[in-house]
Amino acid sequence: MTLNCIIVDDEPLARKVLREYVEDAGFLSLAGEAENPLKARTLLDAHPIDIIFLDINMPKLSGIEFLRSAKSLPMVILTTAYAEYALDGFELEVIDYLVKPFAFERFLKACNKAKEYHALSHPPALPVEAAADHFFVKCDGRIEKVLYSDLVYIEAMLNYVVLHTQSRKLIVYLTMKGILEQLPEALFLKVHKSYIINRSKVKSIEGNTLRLDATELPISQQYYDKVVEAIVKDRLLRR
Repeated sequence: MTLNCIIVDDEPLARKVLREYVEDAGFLSLAGEAENPLKARTLLDAHPIDIIFLDINMPKLSGIEFLRSAKSLPMVILTTAYAEYALDGFELEVIDYLVKPFAFERFLKACNKAKEYHALSHPPALPVEAAADHFFVKCDGRIEKVLYSDLVYIEAMLNYVVLHTQSRKLIVYLTMKGILEQLPEALFLKVHKSYIINRSKVKSIEGNTLRLDATELPISQQYYDKVVEAIVKDRLLRR
């Protein structure tokens, strides 16, 4: 597996170090470099990119501002001299956060994490019959089978997700965006930036609160109308 990447950093020396690390990694292919996020957009539009190595402190637009303003991005590994932005980075679902100067070993660890995530989020196509009622996830070194009917809701936890089933919890190295894209839209619905629910498990809606069996979850204001419409549709009996 080869992952295409770009480097976005305003420091020539930093780009040189990353360029050499990319060449030494073995499974990375450098598609281009940019000295700021505005120029990076041209590269993203021109090539299929899997990873962005993104600096934070840059002129015109910082790496964090770029992440917040972009609608859709590939996997991002932040490379910065500023450790204090780590929480912002993980809230924005970056794959890893490298504080300069970092050794090749640490760089490779981040890239292997991205490689593993890419493999999990791009599984081989299965026959419809085989994937109709379940999926598999990697958890604690095991590959676990999860039935759609058993999954109650999914909760975000930094760059992991927690699968809450009727009998257990599974902590999985996936993002909310990644898992939502792979779940059947007819069964699962995002109701909050931190929660995805199984529509069939909803017992009631009261204000901005959903009840799923014994669990109560909030509905974000921005999702409220869509959530109520998706769950109730035309099945609300009227006088």
